[in-house]
Amino acid sequence: MSDQLTISAEPRERAGKGASRALRREGRVPAVIYGDKKEAIAIHVEERALNKLLGTGHFMNSLVQVEVDGKKTRTLPKDVAFDPVTDRPLHVDFFRLAKGAKVQVNIPVVFINEEDSPGLKRGGVMNVVRHELDLMCDADHIPDEIEIDVTGLEIGDSIHISHVTLPEGAESAITDRDFTIAGVTAPSALKSSEDEDEAAESAEGEETEEAEGEEGGSDD
Repeated sequence: MSDQLTISAEPRERAGKGASRALRREGRVPAVIYGDKKEAIAIHVEERALNKLLGTGHFMNSLVQVEVDGKKTRTLPKDVAFDPVTDRPLHVDFFRLAKGAKVQVNIPVVFINEEDSPGLKRGGVMNVVRHELDLMCDADHIPDEIEIDVTGLEIGDSIHISHVTLPEGAESAITDRDFTIAGVTAPSALKSSEDEDEAAESAEGEETEEAEGEEGGSDD
């Protein structure tokens, strides 16, 4: 499970673009806490503290306790706006979580036991279609990553969501199809070799048919 993160915040007394620019000049980032059928709270956080959390690599998939005036609110980050030029954070949306809530998150996929895949041993290539899974999880049990065992996979085999054992309390947010996550494909050299073999077999077959046709004609 992802670590629970904490960040301190202060109420925003003024709204508007001018007030937000002034906060950013002071090293603060405007933000808002909303959700759980409660009134939204306009806040601002320290840019340096926010960057530290962003640097964990799993900020968007972690529970974040936002502390305002000594009161902590359990949230899940929903959006971070960045400056297109400087890449500095400009605004953060925190979604307030109700007790026992389920949340939709994107969890990274990690493949294990690649050394036990005959297809990969033969030079096959792991073609990853989805690097993350869109899951519905219990807010208190958000996994860091989803491990997928590729033991026994041959060239041409694919891994679908139905093959994956998800952690307790987690399920795929995509329910209308058994989508592909990854597959083992043949390397270019092997594909070329197989194509040549198929072409040779096809040519041999045509020669045999021609020869049989000539023999059949000579009997008449």
